[in-house]
This record gives sequence, structure tokens and C-alpha cells, in this order.
Amino acid sequence: MTASAAETEAVAARLARVLRIGDVVTVSGELGSGKTTFVRGACRALGIEAPVTSPTFTVGHRYAGNPDASHLDLFRFQGFSPAEWGDLEPYFEDAICFVEWPEAAADALPPVRVAVRLSHVDREHRTIELESDDRELLADVSGDADARL
Repeated sequence: MTASAAETEAVAARLARVLRIGDVVTVSGELGSGKTTFVRGACRALGIEAPVTSPTFTVGHRYAGNPDASHLDLFRFQGFSPAEWGDLEPYFEDAICFVEWPEAAADALPPVRVAVRLSHVDREHRTIELESDDRELLADVSGDADARL
């Protein structure tokens, strides 16, 4: 459980340190649950100093880092046409890609390495659940293979 934006960013930073180019991380949760805060924490750990903001109206941002990171927000999508997918594809190339509201993509996303789910406990507290087939990654981030923080 996290009690502040800084704590949420710290969890994301621990995850970012074990990610590699080509990884896709989905970030789910209701409005205001801290999805963009989580992505910002991961980006800071990747050396990205630019402002990290929600790309809801632009669909995506790409940030130069070590490695680069992409941040997609699929909130306004109901599915993807081939043309729309073609516009998104470059965000996944040579970067770690964080995808908010991945439910809109259904099965169109590349394989997901980590699924993150944030949820409200109360006004100040959030739970962060990490799901991955990579048990070692989960243990590195959360301290054990049951990654509920």
C-alpha cells in the first residue's frame, strides 16, 4: 500500500530498474488512482527529466532516457483500426512502453511483461498489484513473488 505520490513513484522506480527495451507494461485503475504518477516514477528511474504528463488527448508521448520510454493513454479508444494501430506501433520500437487504459486495446498489444493495477483504498492510500509470468521480476520489485503493494 502506498500513502503518497512519492511512495507510488518509488514502487514504479523499483520496477523500472528491472525492465528492458521492448518490455510492455500495462497500467490500469480507475480515474485518479495514480496511473500517470506511477509512469512518472518509472520514467524518473530511467533518467527522464522531462515533464511526464498524461497523454489522454495526444494518445502518446515518447521520452528520451536510458532507455527511451513511451507512455500511451488509450482512454478514448474503443478498439483499433489498422490505421490507428499503425500510428501507435512506433511507440513500442526501441523503448519500454507504458500503456494506460490497456483494456481498450483488447488483444492488439504486443506481449505484456508486467500488468500493473492501482486501486483506491481511501483518499490517501492506494494498492498496487503487479502481475507477470516473470516471478523473479516480481520478487525483485516487491520482495516476494506475490506482488501486492
